[in-house]
Amino acid sequence: MNDALIQLQSVLDSRRHGDPESSYVASLHHKGLNKILEKVGEEGTEFILACKDDDKVNAIYEAADLWFHSLVALSHMGLSAQDVTQELERRFAQSGLTEKANRSPT
Repeated sequence: MNDALIQLQSVLDSRRHGDPESSYVASLHHKGLNKILEKVGEEGTEFILACKDDDKVNAIYEAADLWFHSLVALSHMGLSAQDVTQELERRFAQSGLTEKANRSPT
């Protein structure tokens, strides 16, 4: 896993149960999953708009925000960045088209 993701996961883990008055991560966890998911949606929309506008600088900035808030959501669910990277590594072993075709309908 990338060093930045390892560091970020460590920060998320250490602040999850921290003081919501002094930690943004703790304040998100304190507000609950629905609030965290609102932030994921907001950041996802901002990322889409930056890409649509071909604004490379803001696309990177918004992608970072989207990743961050997605990792907070995963953390709230007891999951980690490592869980996601392991899934991505698993997918390297097969074609993306095959992987998609093998998914069970939801």
